[in-house]
Amino acid sequence: MEIIGANHPLADIWAKVQREERLTFEDGVRLMQTNDLMALGRMANYVREKKHGDKTFFNTNRHINPTNICQTLCDFCAFGVRMKDPNAYTMTIEEIEHRVDMISPDATEVHIVGGNNPSLKLDYYENILRLVKQKRPELHVKAFTGVEIDHFTRVNKLSVGEVLDRLIDAGLDSMPGGGAEIFAEEPRSIICDHKTTAERWLEVHEYVHKRGLRTNCTMLYNHVESIEDRIDHMMRLRDLQDRTGGFQTFIPLSWHPDNTVLIEKYPHLTWSTGFEDLRVVAVARLFLDNIDHIKTYWMQVGEQVAQTALWFGADDLDGNVVEEKIYHAAGSKNSQGLTKLELVRLIRDAGRQPVERDTLYKVVNTEFPETTVEINAHNDVEELTVI
Repeated sequence: MEIIGANHPLADIWAKVQREERLTFEDGVRLMQTNDLMALGRMANYVREKKHGDKTFFNTNRHINPTNICQTLCDFCAFGVRMKDPNAYTMTIEEIEHRVDMISPDATEVHIVGGNNPSLKLDYYENILRLVKQKRPELHVKAFTGVEIDHFTRVNKLSVGEVLDRLIDAGLDSMPGGGAEIFAEEPRSIICDHKTTAERWLEVHEYVHKRGLRTNCTMLYNHVESIEDRIDHMMRLRDLQDRTGGFQTFIPLSWHPDNTVLIEKYPHLTWSTGFEDLRVVAVARLFLDNIDHIKTYWMQVGEQVAQTALWFGADDLDGNVVEEKIYHAAGSKNSQGLTKLELVRLIRDAGRQPVERDTLYKVVNTEFPETTVEINAHNDVEELTVI
């Protein structure tokens, strides 16, 4: 089947893709504007299969959120709360140790993120890292967003380098990609006015990359941003990747409106559609030519859209999740958890090859039993995360 005909409106972009020529800002805007989703998907799938063939990656990890107390309180977020909120919590080291003890023996990663709690000093987080490494030294510790690192510098009156030195010494192995939200100044000032600036987020990640650690990167869409804002965001990530090569995976995250201040201020906003989710994934695969992996987070878009996204540029599904907090606080109706075999089934039923990976995309397992299990949201499985 012909991917793009010679007379198609996107034929010139398709020619660039085939030549592996970098797309421009204007190209990205045109891709984000097109309603020919199938043509867009075929182009993105061409790039996806050229990079990864039929392989679809997932991992097994444990997600720990030490605190939901957050002084930033972004309007788009339903997770963070004030210190005196009745739902506020901060885990003790003993509570965290209990969670570490529950980590599956075959897990390869622990993922740690939380709110910007002004009462917690850096030694609290150092103790968490040391605890994990003491109990499970083989686990890769992926922890703390760029926003959290910036918060640590201010609370502890330290430089980024000093904070990283201490965290790396305590056991930090890599960082997730959260907190990027949308870089453009106008929408960022609306959805997260008090958050770390876009420039500071990029600066922190550049510093981390230069220290030899890998990170992920994200983009929050489907709120007040424009199409141009999305491409501007991807371009800034692409530019940083040109300088450092430190990003492993790009994860587009659709904003979920329920229980947020933002939906009260902008009641016309609504949930993203599957069409839009697939379009963003496909454009990301075409535009971010220097980032190896594009992840579709099944917990966020749902199992069916995530399966389809595997043919629209995505090559990673994240992992088998249970007790997910951030998106369910914002009204997500998707499953609370999938077992590893259920996730394998999702990938196989989509016509792809499941590959279990570790954090750095080293292959852990490709041999899985045949299964006809039904997807069950209430299985007792390990808790995993997206970013």
